[in-house]
Amino acid sequence: MTDQSMFDDIRPYRDDEIPAAMQRIAADKSFPLLASFLFPEMTVEQVREKICAFRSIYDFQYGAMAPFNRRIIDGTISEFTLGGAEKLDPSKNYLYVSNHRDIVLDSCILMYALYDHVHDTGEITFGSNLMQGQLLVDIGRSNKMFRVERGGNPRDFYNSTRHLSDYIRYALTEKKQSVWIAQRNGRTKDGIDRTDQGIIKMFGLSGSGDRVRDLAELNIVPVSVSYEWEPCDVLKALELYAVRDGEKYIKKPGEDLNSILTGITQDKGRVHFQICDPITAADLQAFDQVPNVQFHRSVAALIDRRICGSYHLFPNAYIAYDMRYGTTRFASEYSREEYSAFSACLDRLSRYDAADQDILRDIFLGIYCNPIAAPCV
Repeated sequence: MTDQSMFDDIRPYRDDEIPAAMQRIAADKSFPLLASFLFPEMTVEQVREKICAFRSIYDFQYGAMAPFNRRIIDGTISEFTLGGAEKLDPSKNYLYVSNHRDIVLDSCILMYALYDHVHDTGEITFGSNLMQGQLLVDIGRSNKMFRVERGGNPRDFYNSTRHLSDYIRYALTEKKQSVWIAQRNGRTKDGIDRTDQGIIKMFGLSGSGDRVRDLAELNIVPVSVSYEWEPCDVLKALELYAVRDGEKYIKKPGEDLNSILTGITQDKGRVHFQICDPITAADLQAFDQVPNVQFHRSVAALIDRRICGSYHLFPNAYIAYDMRYGTTRFASEYSREEYSAFSACLDRLSRYDAADQDILRDIFLGIYCNPIAAPCV
């Protein structure tokens, strides 16, 4: 058995750590704002009393995170659908590898939806750059989130990557917890969902050396997330505009928090999550005669094909394609009203300071239409 204490630096909270975390959350200066969002029908003191009564992760997830997700779905999503849940065995644990469009909601809504389909919630990777401040740390770790280190010199990066790999395998095989991880480091900002082959390599670092068996043991399940209105679409376009000539993007103080809040509150229209076919040992065996680099690349490409093949194209994607390329190729896929609504959204770009509005507009359109213009092969 693995010594659990070796993961104390990155793991989620245990049940015995929840009461103290709830006390800190309830005492935070931002608590009144959180309370009014979660439970608008209750006074702040009533919410404080409710939160401080939580004694376990289940209490927190069922009593706070479930209402949070329900508020998001009811308030900012016009229609939410989940497909493929029947492919999952509730008695098994899975490594969900998902395309990543929103910092918080991709994983949180998935876990909420799976719980609604009689699956236990799983643990969630969360970047160290986002776990800033005690409030976010307490909320995240109480919600089964574990820390993924970002940056560092090559030796530190390897050590943290190996540590992450060890923890993921431990969570799946010994803690008997499912795990969610994005297919790449950070969100997709250009609308092109591609799995980083380094993620596949990371999964295998904790294995025995039999690469097929090591990955098959993790029960990898690709997940395809589709939003009608891309979370933080304007913010993503502005960031891509800033780095269009290869310049390094320097985030402003509070920018990550702003993206989290924007993603949560922004109208998202229709949203579809699709559980794809699991990656089986037979799937992996097909790549076992190639060198490691090609093996990792082939597994990543297989995950991409399943995610892209299950991606739900909404009218905005077709509208953006026709606008960007000056065609009417997909005119039958959208209505005049939908075209007008997207045009109004596009017009918001004129409010932002950009030397070349045409380039900014093209970037914005690409965010929406690249699932069509740059499909997986």
